[in-house]
Amino acid sequence: MQLLLQSGGGSWVAAIAVFVLFLCLSVLGVFSFYFRLWIRARIAAANIRLLDLVRMTFRKVSANTIVQSKITAVQAGLGEETGITCEALEAHYLAGGNVPLVIHAMVAARKAKNISLDWNLATAIDLAGRNILEAVQTSVYPKVIDCPARDSGKTALDAVAKNGIQLKVRTRVTVRANLAQLIGGATEETIIARVGEGIVSAIGSAETHAQVLENPDVISKAVLSKRLDSETAFQIVSIDIADIDVGQNIGARLRADQAEADTRVARAQAEGKRANAVAIEQEKMASIEESRAKVAEAQAEVPKAMAEAFRQGRMGVMEYYRLQNIQADTAMREAISVPEAPSGSSS
Repeated sequence: MQLLLQSGGGSWVAAIAVFVLFLCLSVLGVFSFYFRLWIRARIAAANIRLLDLVRMTFRKVSANTIVQSKITAVQAGLGEETGITCEALEAHYLAGGNVPLVIHAMVAARKAKNISLDWNLATAIDLAGRNILEAVQTSVYPKVIDCPARDSGKTALDAVAKNGIQLKVRTRVTVRANLAQLIGGATEETIIARVGEGIVSAIGSAETHAQVLENPDVISKAVLSKRLDSETAFQIVSIDIADIDVGQNIGARLRADQAEADTRVARAQAEGKRANAVAIEQEKMASIEESRAKVAEAQAEVPKAMAEAFRQGRMGVMEYYRLQNIQADTAMREAISVPEAPSGSSS
C-alpha cells in the first residue's frame, strides 16, 4: 500500500513538472517573439515598447505589421511629428485600413517632394476605399485616359459642325491625381463624359468642319477652358487629339429627310382638298337630282290642273290644241338650234 502511494505521488510530481516545463517553454516562446520584434524596433529607433507589443495581441492587432510599418516610416524619415505613432497605426489597423499601403504611399509622396500628404488625409483616403498608393503614383506619373473609353464599344466620338459634316474624333486625356479631392471626387468615367461633351460642343460651334481639320487644337483649348476637372479626383494636364476622320454629311441627309417629309405632307393636303372637292361635287349633283325630282313632281301636276280646268270650263279644246302646237313649235326650234355633230365623230 505504501509502495502504491509512493508510486502515485511520483507520477503527480512528474505531471506537474511536465506542465511547468511546457508553460515555461510557452512563455519563453512568446517572450522571444515579442522580444525579437522589440529588438528590431529598438535598433531602428521605432520607439515601440515591449509592453505595447504584448497589448497588441489582446487588441487583435498584428504586432508584426505595426512594427514593420513603423520601421519603414522611421527609415524613410517620417517621424511621430507627421502623425505616425504606434497608437495611430493601431487605430487605423482596427478601423480596417491597410497600414502598410498607407505607409508606402506617404514614403512615395515624401520622396516626390512636391506632394503634400499627411497621415490624416492618407488614412481617410484609404478608409474611403481608394488606393492611396496608386493615387500618389498617378500624382507623380500622370495617367493617360482614352476618350471614348476602350471598353465602351465605340471607336470615336461623333460630332457635327454647323455645315452638317460629321467628324469622328479620338482623344487622349492626361490626368494627375488630385489628393485633396480624392474623397468624394468623381472618377475617370466623369472625366471621359465631360471631355466627350466638351468636344461635341466645340465641334458643333465651328462654322465648318474645315476649320476643325485645319486647327485641331481649337478643340483642346475650348475643352480645357471649361474646367472639366472640377469636383473630380483628377486634374486634367492636357487633352490631345489623337485622330480626326470625316464622316457623313448629316446636314444633307437631314435636309433630304425633311424634304421627303414636306412632300408627304403636301401630298396629304392635296389629297384632302381633292376629297373635299369630290364631296362638294357629289353634294351639288345630289342637289341637282333633287331639283329635277321637284320639276318632275311639278310637271306631274300639270295634267291634273288641265283636267280640272276642262271640268270647270276654264279651258276649251281649241285652247288645248293651241297649247300643244306651241309646245311642238318650241321643241322644233330647240332641235334646229342644236349644232350638228361632225361626220367623223361617233354618236
